[in-house]
Amino acid sequence: MGLIKDRHGTYYAQRKVPERLQEAVARLLNSEKPKQVFLKKSLGTKVLREANVAATHVLADFNRTLAGAEALLKERPVISSLSDAQIKRMAEFYYASVLAADEEERQEGTGSEPIFQSVAEQLAAAGIEFNTPFNVGELPEAGLSDREVFKRTHALSEDLPDAMAALAKGDVTHVRLDLEELLDEFQLNLDSKSQSYRRLGMAVLSARVRGLKDIKQRNSGEPIPTPQLGEVTAHSASGTLREAFEGWKKERERPEGTEHEYGRAVEMFIQLHGNVAISDMRRSHARAFREALQLVPKIRRGALLKASLPELSEYGRTHPTVTKVSPGTVNKQLGAVQAIAGWGHHHGLVPDDMLWSNPFDEMRLDEEQSEREPFDACDLQIIFDAPLFTEHKLPTGAKGDAGVWLPLLALFAGARQAEYAGLRVSDIREDEEAGVPLMWFLRDTKAGRRLKTKTSERVVPVHPQLVALGFLKYVTARRKEGEQAWLFPSVAPQHKGSLSAWSKWWGRYLRNHVGLKDSRKVFHSFRHGFQDALRRTTPDEELRDALTGRSSGKSVGRTYGAKRMLERWGAKVLKEAIDKVSYPGLDLSRVRPDARRVRGTKTIKVQSTASR
Repeated sequence: MGLIKDRHGTYYAQRKVPERLQEAVARLLNSEKPKQVFLKKSLGTKVLREANVAATHVLADFNRTLAGAEALLKERPVISSLSDAQIKRMAEFYYASVLAADEEERQEGTGSEPIFQSVAEQLAAAGIEFNTPFNVGELPEAGLSDREVFKRTHALSEDLPDAMAALAKGDVTHVRLDLEELLDEFQLNLDSKSQSYRRLGMAVLSARVRGLKDIKQRNSGEPIPTPQLGEVTAHSASGTLREAFEGWKKERERPEGTEHEYGRAVEMFIQLHGNVAISDMRRSHARAFREALQLVPKIRRGALLKASLPELSEYGRTHPTVTKVSPGTVNKQLGAVQAIAGWGHHHGLVPDDMLWSNPFDEMRLDEEQSEREPFDACDLQIIFDAPLFTEHKLPTGAKGDAGVWLPLLALFAGARQAEYAGLRVSDIREDEEAGVPLMWFLRDTKAGRRLKTKTSERVVPVHPQLVALGFLKYVTARRKEGEQAWLFPSVAPQHKGSLSAWSKWWGRYLRNHVGLKDSRKVFHSFRHGFQDALRRTTPDEELRDALTGRSSGKSVGRTYGAKRMLERWGAKVLKEAIDKVSYPGLDLSRVRPDARRVRGTKTIKVQSTASR
């Protein structure tokens, strides 16, 4: 790390990012540049002695950034082929997940019953008459209520015929979002135009039909078991790569697919070099591993399906015309072994008195990456003209009001799904000095409230459009449950898997009901669109980064946090920037987030900022 002066004489700390980490650091810092070559931060002093003292803390920040980048080295390769065994295993995994999600709801409920009972209680307290065939005033001690059973049965009566019709036509777009999540689980980036993608799609579509049929049998009282996937097991040896892998697995719960991919990479390394001690790993080991991976055939059939890495690389060497695996695949395997070896070094598998350098440093191959696309004005109009928003027609998968408010909040605040799901009532409060309603995005790992990065802790004013649509009234209604009540309880962190299920529903809703078929346009597209809209409102890059919870990469010091944002700019400045966010051509006058505004006698007309 070096100290440099700017033109005003202020010292800066600067550190060159290793070439292999430059892309990962850029992604970690949400940089608009493809690579982050240097980390740089002002030390806030022109005195060299003070700069040297401050630099020790900056170095720790740099090290944390580089360590975070290490975890991002698991690249998603663009591949065009899967083996029959892979497709079968992935389809079985998907089938098991469908039944597991159903089993969880039968045990824990869907999360919507407390909302229903709360609404009924409020109506009764207000003296408003209402009719419902379901029990009011009590929650089931366990499992599903009669109302939840009815709603689930109705949803199944629509989902199963739709899935069967798609299977009959071979329409794999019906499960496109499920395919994306499944491939993500298995750390794969399969070409959507490849034959393997269609084969996997048909296998997953068949598994969906089979799973929904089994759920239907469960609804009639048949005891259909949920399949359990086998765990990867391996013996350990002191100080070795395999021991590091076993320790890494035990450290915390990780996705089964991630463990499988890491385990496969470790075993391939061991097949080539043996179960070497972490302290004995050299660059020659890493280089030979990379070269062997580069010779692996992309398509493997017959005996190659169970072949070891030395056998696969030898086959590739003797068949030079055979297409080999992509650079992304090689990088993924390199990154996995690198992460495990690094874990072993960090957790004492290398003696403290022994010098050890990462043998995989700068071993990565060059590769390309893809990005998500923002919604354009036409997309947004189609989305918000749908009955979900204009008539408050909430499918089961929408999980109540979350189905309406999460997209609207994302449109005017640009946060991530998990950030909205983690909001409590107490996180929506008015600034005492400016009288501005604010959303506080804070981390609370004990409660399951997680943010993507350190820079994600922030405060965002509530856009006037959201106020006009009734968001603060919704918050007031939820506040009756207490300040610590979840703002959107049906997708709150306490319900494991509920947000994932909501995300799947949104993807299917977007493709199958709204009609947006572009797989690059997802919920996260709202965030991209918000960032674009915010650029049009203010030239202050630091302000934009703070409001969106990202870093430009120009300085790792842009980690203001919610309180420091208010100290740095003040609520009025933040509000001015947010209030100007608009989407030219978008008309939200038909949007009705509140069911009472649809069914009642009084209609409130709401127009978008752009249409005024």
